[in-house]
Amino acid sequence: MRPREQVQAQIKAAIYDGTFAQGEKLPSENALADMFGVSRPTVREALGALATAGLVRKIPGASGGSFVREVDTNALGRMLKDSLSHVLQLGSVEIDEVSQAREVLEVPCARLAARHADQAQIDAARDIVSQQKRIDLSSPQVSELDQQFHRIIAEASGNRLLVAFVGALHACTAPVTYLNLTPEVGHETILQHAHIIKAVEAGDELASAEAMRDHLAYVRQWSRDRPTTES
Repeated sequence: MRPREQVQAQIKAAIYDGTFAQGEKLPSENALADMFGVSRPTVREALGALATAGLVRKIPGASGGSFVREVDTNALGRMLKDSLSHVLQLGSVEIDEVSQAREVLEVPCARLAARHADQAQIDAARDIVSQQKRIDLSSPQVSELDQQFHRIIAEASGNRLLVAFVGALHACTAPVTYLNLTPEVGHETILQHAHIIKAVEAGDELASAEAMRDHLAYVRQWSRDRPTTES
């Protein structure tokens, strides 16, 4: 490996084994250069590559420096959101692909939620449905509540990776914003949310999966050409 790659690999290994802890400030570029016996530009290149990989974040200023990122499923969700936003903004993904991805992710979420959901999660989802019934379709809460509902179902699955992916997908696309949201469509989607919760609360994995699949098929049917996103 080239010197930059060697330094990058050694810093990465030190992060993985906890020598450099999450959130910790790394030694200065000069100190790292002395430590690894390389030039400061080589260290700077290595740190830049690690920043691109999401392991290090660089903060400018006198009190700044290079810090080990806190890498967990919440951080993963944020990185996924940013990456998905770029792809969507560039117009290289169509609504149909978003819909297919949602089905791949959210139908298993609903099935797992029927197995793992606790009463607090069920109550929270029911509260969201109650709020959805009371608000006007023009309210910005429509999109927020829809995202919250689907995130709770993902959280109830007990799988943190699914939470990260579903949360990122909803945060980027805000699916309800590209629906042809007539009063009839809005009413039907709320009823579908209620059916999902009923099946989850009953612990019926098959019914929960089918309820989510039916909901996503309905959303797909009433979607416009492609989502608009904001980063």
